[in-house]
Amino acid sequence: MFIIKGIYFINERICLNELSKEESFSIQAQSIQHYIQAQNIQVVKLNPYQLKDYYTIPHALLYDLKQTKVQLDCLIFHSTEVIEDFIYSYPAKWIILKSYFTEVITLINDHARRVV
Repeated sequence: MFIIKGIYFINERICLNELSKEESFSIQAQSIQHYIQAQNIQVVKLNPYQLKDYYTIPHALLYDLKQTKVQLDCLIFHSTEVIEDFIYSYPAKWIILKSYFTEVITLINDHARRVV
């Protein structure tokens, strides 16, 4: 059986659809966890000192990817909205970051555009 290995990103600072940060975090976490379980994805921790199973800072994720030089199956996040500041502020870093993954999975297509 093929094991899908992935990493997920949660934006803890964003307010989705005018919800509180706590509600927005909960929506992201629940939808991602459901997807991970349904697809039987093995979540990878790149940094042994990482406290959470997910990343909250794209720069930290990119740093850990560069350090480990690992190629993974997927990067998962709730919607483009949660990572669009990074994409538009650091387009070159975004291209490098997503190059470490076979697929970038956006669970909610909130802007009708592909981020892959």
